[in-house]
Amino acid sequence: MKKNILLLLFLLPALCGYSQQKFKITYEQLKEYEGIYEYENNTTLQIAASPKDTILYAIINESKYSLKPQEKDIFLNMSKEKVTFIRNNTAAITGYTADGKTFKLISKKVFFPQEIWYPRLNASKDYKYVYQQPKKDLDGLITGNLDQSGLDKALLNEMMRKIVDGTYPNVHSVLIIKDGKLVFEEYFYEYNKTKLHEIRSATKSFVSALTGIAIDKGFIKSKNETVLSYFPDYTFKNLTSDKRQITIENLLTNQSGLDCDVSNPKSVGNETTMNYSNDWIQFILDLPMTDVPGGKGMYCSGNPITLGKIIERATKMPLPEFAKQTLFKDLGIKNFKWNFKPDASSAETFCQLYLNSRDMAKLGMLYLNKGLWNGKQVISKDWVQESLTKHSVVQGVNYGYLWWIKYLNVDGVRYNGKAAQGNGGQKIYIWEDQNMITVITGGNYNSQSPSDELIQKYILPSFNKKQ
Repeated sequence: MKKNILLLLFLLPALCGYSQQKFKITYEQLKEYEGIYEYENNTTLQIAASPKDTILYAIINESKYSLKPQEKDIFLNMSKEKVTFIRNNTAAITGYTADGKTFKLISKKVFFPQEIWYPRLNASKDYKYVYQQPKKDLDGLITGNLDQSGLDKALLNEMMRKIVDGTYPNVHSVLIIKDGKLVFEEYFYEYNKTKLHEIRSATKSFVSALTGIAIDKGFIKSKNETVLSYFPDYTFKNLTSDKRQITIENLLTNQSGLDCDVSNPKSVGNETTMNYSNDWIQFILDLPMTDVPGGKGMYCSGNPITLGKIIERATKMPLPEFAKQTLFKDLGIKNFKWNFKPDASSAETFCQLYLNSRDMAKLGMLYLNKGLWNGKQVISKDWVQESLTKHSVVQGVNYGYLWWIKYLNVDGVRYNGKAAQGNGGQKIYIWEDQNMITVITGGNYNSQSPSDELIQKYILPSFNKKQ
């Protein structure tokens, strides 16, 4: 997700590679910059020095963004913007400047555990992976052994070696459910099976599920209801007959027609601007129309945000509470964090859902089983089928109801998948033909994630032999 101009200093994707580093700095010198600093919107960030790669990182809500040294006290972010640290007359660091703004150092008292820098702490150079069957827990998942799964243990051993040696950096977890059983479960860095992980835009697929449940239960009459009918207390700008015709389904397929497209830098509906607005619903539905509802697919986070607010108004309860009483209750999801407040207070957290990897996998299992969980129809079979059917094309990829309909090629064999995915490498993949779910979480924010490559190289090839 995009941020404001200051955030560009930390978050924008690398459009081109860094120039050759001219300035050398030691780890001990980098540690001088560590601390808690002021940040945008009355929040704070942490600056940390990594002993693994001798790079400075800005840590915002547990997400790490690299800052590479350019000159003394000057660092470059991934888009080559400058972050300059300030010193006082005794040469002590007192803050930093970015985009003409100054932010003060609040405290030097910070502690960064070693495991946040290393996939496996104290792993030797000749690290060899030893497979262990996932342990059964009280979370409702059945576990099984890899030996009976049809997956290639040698390939998974190689994948583990390359994650641990840093070939694939910032992979936080890899889980595989095959034939209804969790047969592979590995965590890296500071992550484990209970620790919550931000899932970024994979949250959208959960909103889709909750929309279906709200319709199933009669809170929302139909996916064809108009969006504006849920906001009679609002007065919207750029009001046209087309805008009045936007439906719930148009939000689900990212075909609202509103001028909101993350891939278009000229789009008025910039997420950065939305994130820092006082009312995201007002912001989104004030936008001018650039297409008719149901026309071009345009990736717009304001669409599912608006859906979340519609669910709240229809059910007369906060979205996380509705999830807790329905979807999460049925799936046995008890440990989650979800602060759904679509206003400036969520500018840094995007109204996203936080889950552990096992609970992420449950959504994939639910959809693979056509809405059925432990004998209960949690979501109607028709809704699941519609959700995983192509309705639009977004950024060149087929798109369902806030689900990506993707395929991965492996040595000439095409594997069709359905994916909930988010920035950083968050992936919940449904592989219907293989009766398999893969879950990967990661921290490659606003940069290329290795998640799909891991699946292509080390998981799916096991099935080529059987075709």
